[in-house]
Amino acid sequence: MVFAGLQKLTLLDYPGHTACTVFTQGCDFRCPFCHNSSLLETGAAPEYPVEEEAVLAFLNKRRGTLDGVAITGGEPLLHPELRDFVLRVREMGFAVKLDTNGSHPEYLRGLIDGGLVDMVAMDIKNCPEHYARTVGVPGLDLTPIRESIALLRETRVPYEFRTTVTNELHSAEDMRGIGEWLRGDYPYFLQLYVDSGRVLRSGLTAPTPEKMHEFRGILLPFLPKTQIRGLD
Repeated sequence: MVFAGLQKLTLLDYPGHTACTVFTQGCDFRCPFCHNSSLLETGAAPEYPVEEEAVLAFLNKRRGTLDGVAITGGEPLLHPELRDFVLRVREMGFAVKLDTNGSHPEYLRGLIDGGLVDMVAMDIKNCPEHYARTVGVPGLDLTPIRESIALLRETRVPYEFRTTVTNELHSAEDMRGIGEWLRGDYPYFLQLYVDSGRVLRSGLTAPTPEKMHEFRGILLPFLPKTQIRGLD
């Protein structure tokens, strides 16, 4: 497959691992706050294409230096050929962390059941009532999202849920709705919105640290492992 980019070193994308990050082209959502908006068009030629063999050659040279590969997008699970890439990466001895929006639960289940991923991070865009608006897909069917949540909650593979927070799309009521929906004792992260300069909707703003802590306080009774990312 052809990737849309390769970040050769990250200490953040795969917690606890020294890793590289590969980016896939295409997504089935249109979140207004997406900082990777150049990766959204499925089937489009990547702006900075990287051939699969080039990624594998890079990894071969980094044996003993890197211990993991983070796969993000776009939405990686739009690509049927991703499974073969992951298999080759695992055969080289690298751990694999997958980022997903949860819209393809059967593909996700296949990777997990096949022992091909070592960690999954799933984006939770908002409470169910405001999900379609937040992902930019009117009439969105939440069934696949619910199935992916249930799948991760029953798996032994480490996982986390996370929500990117903006003033314009998220409220205290929304946080309560997310908490009531997801409630459980597993990692959940509030991520502060950052304007990359290439987001789909201009005018979005990041909450203050005080508001982020307020939101965390709302979530803690439902999700006691809630943490905040993005605050200095």
